[in-house]
Amino acid sequence: MGTSKPDKEEIGDGGGPAAAPDPQRWTALGVLAAMQFMLMMDVTVVNIALPHIQESLHFSVEGLAWVVNGYVLTAGGLLLLGGRLADLYGRRRAFVAGVLVFGAASALCGAATGPSMLVTGRFVQGLGEALAGPAALGLIPVLFRDAGERTKALGIWGGTAALGSAVGSVVGGSLTDLVSWRWIFFINIPVALLAPVMARRVVPASRMSRDGGERLDVLGAVAATGGLVAVVYGLLKAADEPWGSGRVLVPLLGGLALLAFTAVWESRVPGPMIPPRFFTDRTRVTSNGVSVLSLAAFYTYAFLLTLYLQNVLHYSPLRTGLSYIPFTLAIGVGMGASTALMPRIGVKATLAAAFLGSAGGLVLAADGLATHASFAGGIMPGLLVYGFFNAVGYPALTNGALHRVSGQDSGLASGVQTAMQQVGASLGLATLVPLALRHVRHHIARGMLPALAETRGYALALRVAAGLLVVAAILALLLLEKVDARPRDAAAEATAGTDGGPAPAPAGHAAG
Repeated sequence: MGTSKPDKEEIGDGGGPAAAPDPQRWTALGVLAAMQFMLMMDVTVVNIALPHIQESLHFSVEGLAWVVNGYVLTAGGLLLLGGRLADLYGRRRAFVAGVLVFGAASALCGAATGPSMLVTGRFVQGLGEALAGPAALGLIPVLFRDAGERTKALGIWGGTAALGSAVGSVVGGSLTDLVSWRWIFFINIPVALLAPVMARRVVPASRMSRDGGERLDVLGAVAATGGLVAVVYGLLKAADEPWGSGRVLVPLLGGLALLAFTAVWESRVPGPMIPPRFFTDRTRVTSNGVSVLSLAAFYTYAFLLTLYLQNVLHYSPLRTGLSYIPFTLAIGVGMGASTALMPRIGVKATLAAAFLGSAGGLVLAADGLATHASFAGGIMPGLLVYGFFNAVGYPALTNGALHRVSGQDSGLASGVQTAMQQVGASLGLATLVPLALRHVRHHIARGMLPALAETRGYALALRVAAGLLVVAAILALLLLEKVDARPRDAAAEATAGTDGGPAPAPAGHAAG
């Protein structure tokens, strides 16, 4: 695969006005995207295996939730810190460290002999994602300085992440039924061993310029991380407890107070972890905000559809996993459509179309739910429509979240975007899923057959999720900036974006 990259680190955006493109940039993207695929797959791969894990390791019902929540809590809480550490101390270094931590934790999870060992492994896996994910995404603006190439690279990245989330259900069901639930973790190990070796060969060791002696703002880092952890924890507890419960309100309000303190502190400290300039870009802030709504809808659909297929239609884990194949194929087609659309119509139009189409897909999915629904006529139409439009929107969200981000702050921007996705996932699981389950319990208590009650409850939650996506489309149309979507000259962009200055928006980053 060629010789190793030199250890000399590339500072800031690197390069001069006519910096030559990295000849191994596409290979590097393949390494980074493969790891991101694995990280995203691991979010959903365990869902179908949970009943088998509970039986094998004798989990309590409450303890079993932490197989999912432990990962989400740690990753969501530490992503912002992980992104800033990557900027300050080296993105390749953070990527390699995160991959190795994730691989070791995967081995621990696969070999678990009891609940505490598995949950501990999931917490450590979340730490690995918090280091590797933002570092990998933050390397893309460094690797691809040409506007058109960066658009394609971010489209591939975003589509790969969406594909990983969809494939997780297929892989989880297949391995659980045909081999063992332990292999949903063991399959991570080869990738975790190969990725660091490849990264040393093809990925530049970039970090931000530190001419001013920039250091990590410890108090800001602790406050921001503690605030995110508390908010995510409160949202996760809201899935099991009433919203007025102290177990929900204390961490939720405490987390919001910490985040408010972080905002005040960061506006006054000389070397902030989150520079105020980061929030001055309307497209970037809006893209992060609507990411919360988009991911809340995505995880609600995936979670409730899995429950519906197994509890109402009585599918086996294998059949449930295979049912997601049309979804995966639709995502692949949507990835290609998004990459072609963004340079032509911009992020604003792409996102609005994606959100409205996804909302239509969820309404179609809700209408198809019935106690004896056929797969082809009832389930598959929603999978195809939602999968396609969700994939169209995902790369556009990534482009918008990195709008005008320079090499100085690429890791931070990546951490913020991924943290918002985790918050969105938690919010969906904490609000829409309990809405469905409470609706189910209410109708069962009034004498309705359980299968019919579940069908109606899940359909209600999907329609509410569709409403959130309509709101996201409206916000995108109203708040995203209208920027020229035509490709720019690569040399001019490289000149404007060096030394940590505000880089102009790449073509695919255009919002209108």
